[in-house]
Amino acid sequence: MKIPPLPKTLTRRAFLSTLGAAGAHVTMRSEVVPAGVTAFPKGKAKSCIMIWLGGGMSQIDTFDPKVVGEWTEKRPGSQYPSIPTSVPGVRVCEHLSGCAGLMDRMTIVRSVHHEVIDEHGAAVIRVHSGRPTSGTIQYPSIGSVIAHELGKASEDLSAYVVVGYPNIARDPGFLGAEHGYLYVTDTAAGPTGLARPSHVSDQRQANRSGLLEGLRRDRVKGYPWQDYDGMVTRSLRLAGPNFMNVFDLDRESADMRQRYGGEFGQRCLLARRLVERGVRFVEVSHNLNFVNGTGWDTHFEGQQQQHLLIRELDGALSALVSDLEQKGKLDDTLVVIGTEFGRPAHFDSKGGRGHHGRCFSLVLAGGGLKHQGAYGVTNELGMKIVDSPVSIPDFHATVYAALGINPDKALYDGDRPVPITDGGIPIGALFA
Repeated sequence: MKIPPLPKTLTRRAFLSTLGAAGAHVTMRSEVVPAGVTAFPKGKAKSCIMIWLGGGMSQIDTFDPKVVGEWTEKRPGSQYPSIPTSVPGVRVCEHLSGCAGLMDRMTIVRSVHHEVIDEHGAAVIRVHSGRPTSGTIQYPSIGSVIAHELGKASEDLSAYVVVGYPNIARDPGFLGAEHGYLYVTDTAAGPTGLARPSHVSDQRQANRSGLLEGLRRDRVKGYPWQDYDGMVTRSLRLAGPNFMNVFDLDRESADMRQRYGGEFGQRCLLARRLVERGVRFVEVSHNLNFVNGTGWDTHFEGQQQQHLLIRELDGALSALVSDLEQKGKLDDTLVVIGTEFGRPAHFDSKGGRGHHGRCFSLVLAGGGLKHQGAYGVTNELGMKIVDSPVSIPDFHATVYAALGINPDKALYDGDRPVPITDGGIPIGALFA
């Protein structure tokens, strides 16, 4: 509907008439596309595994390689030569040879950007929540939103698991503790807070449970203990064998465990077991094994041993994607490679790299998406976006849409509506 232009002489009557026409126009639009049910591309994935590369993965040394540079000659560029992949025209670092053969099941989103000052804490929260930090509202992490929207596959499961240390960036924010995460720091030990001590027999555990049940029953009478009581119930369910058995990696064949590699690979194997059992979101942290001395925050000499990290990532990621595919679970599982920002093409005085958030790479695999190897184009040094920029809200919207979650839906902080994304638009090219 065309809104009439304002007259040259604006009388009160003319202003109200024009305002009424504009209001009618808005009403018509809201009837066609009601709030909260905006059309969006719907994927069919049922769960998500996010591999978190804390510190800031260098895009030009991994998934967006450029001409090779040399820090001693102060010549900017990639640290390593590139190799072709299964997708014509898409190249990756030579140390990603396993992923190279699987690139037709993956998409490197090379044109991601955010406006956050290049400081780790703020950038980690930005990528996890999809929003800038706020003094008035604590936004939920992507894991908590997915747990909230998809719910538990079973009451015996947690919807959200972190394989790594807890961090405020992963918190549920205003969604509340019910949509928080269970965390594991040691794949061999599992979630020690739920594990029964070895000296406690089945009979002793049954006696303890009976005593606790009596105390809970008496305590709840006349007191507002429902939240606590529900938490105890959920904890007891999680401590049961239906969930705890998933952490027993010895149930996997020796060959399978070897395929995944060391501790980081075992975390990825655990993630596969968790989503196979029905967990909705698993975050796997890679920054606990500083095999290069600095992790992905490759300042100074850490850059020179970065290939050790890249090879470890390549082995575990390629094993995970192949394993999910062989089990018929790749279309059901969206795999995400996340990091807080990238690195510049220039080297510092000791051969390392600084921070760079204006242009970096994140990766998607599986999830039933229409993969194309790479999306977005950067300049000759991977420092500026040339084509198809993707904001952090856009990336979040793509992940949510792949899982069938409407990125325009409003969640509620009390009675305050908060859209799931900060105006994010899914990458349409990835949806068939």
